[in-house]
Amino acid sequence: MSTTEQQPVHHHHHHHHHHHRHHKRHIWRWVGGIVLALVVVILLVTGYMYKNARDAATTMYTPVSKATKSNKNRSSSDKLLSSKKPVNLLILGTDTGADGRSVKKYHGLTDLMMFVTVNPSTKKTRITTIARDSKVTLPDYPEYSPIKLNSAYSLGGVTETIKTLDKYYSVPIDGYVLVNWKSTMKIITKLGGVDVVSPLTFTNMGYSFKKGQTYHISGQKALAFVQLRHGDPRQDYGRQERERLVMMAALKKSVSYKTILNADFMKSLGNSMQTDLSMNDMISLAMNYRDATDNIKSDYAQGTSSSVNNQKFGNMEVEIMSTKERQRISNNIRQTLGIKNVNVLKEDN
Repeated sequence: MSTTEQQPVHHHHHHHHHHHRHHKRHIWRWVGGIVLALVVVILLVTGYMYKNARDAATTMYTPVSKATKSNKNRSSSDKLLSSKKPVNLLILGTDTGADGRSVKKYHGLTDLMMFVTVNPSTKKTRITTIARDSKVTLPDYPEYSPIKLNSAYSLGGVTETIKTLDKYYSVPIDGYVLVNWKSTMKIITKLGGVDVVSPLTFTNMGYSFKKGQTYHISGQKALAFVQLRHGDPRQDYGRQERERLVMMAALKKSVSYKTILNADFMKSLGNSMQTDLSMNDMISLAMNYRDATDNIKSDYAQGTSSSVNNQKFGNMEVEIMSTKERQRISNNIRQTLGIKNVNVLKEDN
């Protein structure tokens, strides 16, 4: 009796086991199908996003001549970036026009001039601001000189700016990015805003900031944070510092791969930015240079206020950068790049 009783149980168990195995295989096929579909969707989406990003990158791509003494024996930016070598990029901010488009038809002055020096092996980044009011003699426009550094752009575009900066600071410039400040604030909004610690207590454009407090800023609030001119005891140097803070925060956020493939972000970038970095260069930067943004040092060239008489524009207030100060800036950037120091142009007057 007991044996016959066990038989069907055993048989039933066996049948169940067989059915279970078949069921498992079915599930795997189903999971496999879903995974495949997902992969296709991901490829399509990133392909579409990449296309968007690539379109934006194509819109922004504007090569310029960078033939300077310091650039003479230097590899091209794409070579440097693809082989993860240290690079020195020049960021120029212009306040031309309300819409981003006008950055394309260059006119106006550069309100912001900043070197971003990134070394992926030492994982260090240095941001150096050069005062827009620095007194210079423009290499190609002696008849307009002495003049403020920010006029280099309105007279001779990015190329003249690069030439002038090389003349006074003797540092290689591997690439440039020209942004429109107003649009930069829109870009920061697209990034979801950035966090900054206010270096002073002030109110501007209806927004209030307290020294030492952290603020999440985007859009108008970011503009209010950066653009206070009067009412800052350090005047232009104070503004430069706040620009560096916003730039540092934006840099950290925008070097993520996710951001570069964000179509909306790239579109707004394409409309308000001009650069000689290609899409591949940007991807190299985002992938291989990201760690270097964990350690950012900031610096600026400190001048002394003076006024000069310009042959075309009359009297103007300028900042005079001593040879010693320019040498210090040059050495710091060159050291971050891992190249030896050179003597800068001696001109203290």
